[in-house]
Amino acid sequence: MTISRRGLLASLVVLPALSHAEQGWIPLFNGRTLEGWKAGGAKDSFRLADGQIAVDGPRSHLFYTGNLRHAQFKNFELQAEVMTRPGANSGVYFHTQFQSDGFPRQGFEVQVDNTYAGEGGYIERKKTGSLYGVRDVYKQLAKDNEWFRLHIAVRAKQVQVWLNDMLVVDYLEPEPAVHAEGVPDGRVLSRGTFALQCHDAGSKAFFRNILVKPLPDDLPAASTEQPVVDDIYREILRLQAENYPVVDYHVHLKGGLTLEEALQKSRRLGIQYGIAINGGVGFPTTTDAAAEDFLRSMAGQPAFVALQGEGREWVKLFSKETVAKFDYVFTDAMTFTDDNGKRMRIWIPEEVGEIKDPEQFMEMYVNRIVGVLEREPIDIHANPTVLPKVITADYDRLWTPARIQKVIDAANANGVAIEINNSYRVPSAAFIKAGKKAGLKFSFGTNNGDRNLGRLEYGLEMVKECGLAWEDIFVPRPDGEKPVQKRGMPTA
Repeated sequence: MTISRRGLLASLVVLPALSHAEQGWIPLFNGRTLEGWKAGGAKDSFRLADGQIAVDGPRSHLFYTGNLRHAQFKNFELQAEVMTRPGANSGVYFHTQFQSDGFPRQGFEVQVDNTYAGEGGYIERKKTGSLYGVRDVYKQLAKDNEWFRLHIAVRAKQVQVWLNDMLVVDYLEPEPAVHAEGVPDGRVLSRGTFALQCHDAGSKAFFRNILVKPLPDDLPAASTEQPVVDDIYREILRLQAENYPVVDYHVHLKGGLTLEEALQKSRRLGIQYGIAINGGVGFPTTTDAAAEDFLRSMAGQPAFVALQGEGREWVKLFSKETVAKFDYVFTDAMTFTDDNGKRMRIWIPEEVGEIKDPEQFMEMYVNRIVGVLEREPIDIHANPTVLPKVITADYDRLWTPARIQKVIDAANANGVAIEINNSYRVPSAAFIKAGKKAGLKFSFGTNNGDRNLGRLEYGLEMVKECGLAWEDIFVPRPDGEKPVQKRGMPTA
């Protein structure tokens, strides 16, 4: 078929964008008054400022009490532009009801918290975009002093949250609803109004362009895949409610697993991921340029971005500046050169060969691990305490308390967290208990070789068995405090 030039030009005409009103969006805040909004608790915590709702003061909530839908919404989309000052903590509630004392007793909160530090030793792990205590986001994805957009959609039993057009939450509430122990029964999808949170004095936040699009009450959820509610599901809910960072920091895009598939799994399971590339001799990533390409490919994604250093040579391949751009860096001690000059990868039996004296091997191996912890600028020691297959049956005997303590002391002295690995099911409970007693930090990690990421089963098991608290779990350091910035790269 031949298309004339005039027809081609006509086909390229861009239609004018529809206005908010034409798209069904209705303002809930007119920018001039607080008409339709009512504060519960401290009324002075909310005020008008330059067409915005400014939040700062004693803890309170500002509820929408206007006439639209009698302030009762079941299915809807809500948008708001938000800006926080450093250290602010706020939030947007939905499916809640007005409370004169200012404390919502039902409904859900979408968290607004980029850099809040907490009080009395408590550090809030849940970051902006979290469906608070249900599907949490642990990476800071928005910046203080800059406007960002929250977009919340509720359809039947499904809640989705976008942050600057980035889908960060996709939660499907099971039927019947399941709560973590201690969570109010009112946290269930039903219907209700909206509320803006003032968390505490000094938590300065600003809201503008608050729009709602009411949706039909009988609208079905976009997803029909029901969550599997089992002990692991309940344990993940418990950890989120109790401020544990539920993050798998050791995920690879392998076996055909795409980034989008990984993010879908993350949102469905309630486990945030750290996506890592392998950098080292014999691996695809061996230069700063390749590492920078990966960083660019991950920009704007709701996942941590990591570099896994491979072998002892990785420190010679990358610059300090490039390494510092990753959220965190990890390595293992499974590749090394033994005392006889033999280079081996201990997960490959052919390279290990026969181990005639396991005790001598262990002394050498522990020394190699300590060397990695002392010299390489890493955040996490991954695949810890793994032994060659030929001596794995003697794990508990060979990993003596003295050897365990030597590794723990080196990790502590250098600020390195120890990974609780889901694939190898290491380290042992004995190691983890000794590490907790010494104040060690732990991370969760899978180290997948294919599309199967699991659900952190071993890590969840060890949290219970070893009594790990939320304070014991690793979170990446902020810029300026990373090991490579503190210690640099080794010169030899």
